[in-house]
Amino acid sequence: MSSQAGSAAVVLVGVDLGLPHFDGELEELGLLAQAAGMQPVARMACKRKAPDAALFVGSGKADEIRSLAQLHGAEEVLFDQSLSPAQQRNLEQHIELPVNDRTLLILEIFARRARSHEGKLQVELARLQYLSTRLVRRWSHLERQSGGIGGRGGPGEKQIELDRRMIGAAIKRTRERLVKVKRQRSTQRRQRERRDTFNISLVGYTNAGKSTLFNALVKAGAYAADQLFATLDTTTRQLYLANAGRSVSLSDTVGFIRDLPHGLIDAFEATLQEAVDADLLLHVVDASNPDFPEQMAQVERVLHEIGAADIAQMLVFNKLDALPAQRRPLRLQDQYERAGQGLERWFVSARSGEGLDLLRQALAAKVLATPADIAPADSVQLPYARP
Repeated sequence: MSSQAGSAAVVLVGVDLGLPHFDGELEELGLLAQAAGMQPVARMACKRKAPDAALFVGSGKADEIRSLAQLHGAEEVLFDQSLSPAQQRNLEQHIELPVNDRTLLILEIFARRARSHEGKLQVELARLQYLSTRLVRRWSHLERQSGGIGGRGGPGEKQIELDRRMIGAAIKRTRERLVKVKRQRSTQRRQRERRDTFNISLVGYTNAGKSTLFNALVKAGAYAADQLFATLDTTTRQLYLANAGRSVSLSDTVGFIRDLPHGLIDAFEATLQEAVDADLLLHVVDASNPDFPEQMAQVERVLHEIGAADIAQMLVFNKLDALPAQRRPLRLQDQYERAGQGLERWFVSARSGEGLDLLRQALAAKVLATPADIAPADSVQLPYARP
């Protein structure tokens, strides 16, 4: 897969291994593929008790995938699960087409969407770390970055050893550049802390409408679109709360997704630090999505992974305007039952503005209650749901 893939025709493949979040229709994988500039032309879902060690799906199913790809003129096959380097290589030889997985697909989208210097560095590091496990020659552009002493192999040095050396050097350079960026961000955070700024971060599943809500609250112009990972870089603005008589710092962070690559979480540590350092998290949920409970659980898992699980949260169910009449709530503020616990919930439509005044009042009340911290009695803490 490359960023010049254009609208390449792809076959989507999903394997049901008995996990609760299996997407039988491969809807999310299809949206990811479209976000990467690809066009799904066929889909195949199958069941297995465990992945096949060599081909992930077994030789018979691999034959079916090859026939399906040939029938529809597909140029690539995308798996909804992560493939090992050996499985990927064996599948490519068997199907006779490029084969990629969900992890690389997400990395490709991030590479296309990153705009800030920090975001580009973080994506590059994640892609390099992923590549370091793949013994295939996919990233020839690294040759242009090597240069200097050690750019050529010694007598008998295999090409794969050259690749490993170039990738290792590129990872080291990228990490060093990210360290400098993290120092700058740390300085900015310390400046905000000296100004006694109350920090709020928007978190949630990708395409839950965080950026639209962010724009509605602070009258900003952050990019927002009805697509997965519309924005990647953290944006921070001042939000004035009239009822509190003061401004707070509001940050829009990257959206989370099921099976977010671990390397990407590590690489985005500086960006996600905005969530870790927040005084309050607004967990934005797409109320119109029937799978929102599973999406909420995925967000909670990532928050736990980055050390933000204990930060106070407010549940904000967005896209109220997209709910059919029979599913509209009787009140814009109620209790949401989860794991036997009643959590405060606010319904809003970032697009139409419905419920935003009530949300602003609730935020002001939080700020007035404890200027420097959120009182435990007032916090809305989501339990961590283990996968």
